[in-house]
Amino acid sequence: MAIDWHPTASIETLRERARLMASVRAFFAARTVLEVETPVLGQGGSTDVHLVSLNTLARTDRGQRRLWLQTSPEFHMKRLLAAGSGPIFQLARSFRDGEVGARHNIEFTMLEWYRPQFSLNEMIAETAALVMALLPAAPGDIVHYRYRELFHTHLAVDPFTSSLEKLRALASERGQMSAHALADEGRDTCLDLLMSMVIEPQLGQQELSVVTDYPTSQAALARRHQDADGEWVASRFELYVNGIELANGYDELTDAEEQRLRFNADNAERRRLGLPEVDIDENLLAALEHGMPEGAGVALGIDRLIQLALGKARLEDVLAFSTPHC
Repeated sequence: MAIDWHPTASIETLRERARLMASVRAFFAARTVLEVETPVLGQGGSTDVHLVSLNTLARTDRGQRRLWLQTSPEFHMKRLLAAGSGPIFQLARSFRDGEVGARHNIEFTMLEWYRPQFSLNEMIAETAALVMALLPAAPGDIVHYRYRELFHTHLAVDPFTSSLEKLRALASERGQMSAHALADEGRDTCLDLLMSMVIEPQLGQQELSVVTDYPTSQAALARRHQDADGEWVASRFELYVNGIELANGYDELTDAEEQRLRFNADNAERRRLGLPEVDIDENLLAALEHGMPEGAGVALGIDRLIQLALGKARLEDVLAFSTPHC
């Protein structure tokens, strides 16, 4: 059988991709945000239970070491912030094992940027401005939703107070999964399933939808705060266009001790689920201990944004070579 060696994106699409990448760089240059490059390999990986980090054994001057392909450039960029870089952005090669589909590829490009002293609302406004710059036909209305309100509206359930049994039953019914498959899953897995299957398709329709006030268990590397109801929530947002999640932003956590506790809790959950533990990035924790300036950061899937801008059906249509064809 002949091997199909051709690119998965057309040459004309790749020219358009290059034009859009140039527009991203121009956007940040106009705002005096420094472009940086950081390694794709690090001493630690993402402990997030819902992400699968790739790793390799490498021969180094310190002997054989396990190094991790980064799921995003976050850890290295935060070390630059702690060293006094000021506002920075990066178009980074990132890797997440098992993520293949119409909107996913194991290797992809992440646009990530950090703004010391920015509030979360300022970062939401800048993220929306970037999206509208690359999607001229995008609606100009930015509509904010609280996570809890979305679950009330679309599922008639409270994500904070409903029992795990109720969430599992609802996830099984609406997510079209067997109850047996969800028997060992926790709250966040059920909530993520309901969010992706039921709520997300309704977001970003004739508007830019911004979701805030996620459960604290989904804070990851974000701060926490009390919302208008007195509930502790994650200080983060996600931005949606046409039912597609494009960006995930944080009011960044700067407390090294709290971050270590979260990494340890992630690995404990990995052990409970029979998943391999992931090495904690001690360099990041040392940088936080030294002192990282307060501010906000955003990770945006630039391949998805280009896919929307060019009206392509699948992510591989805007990649020179998708993972199965590389």
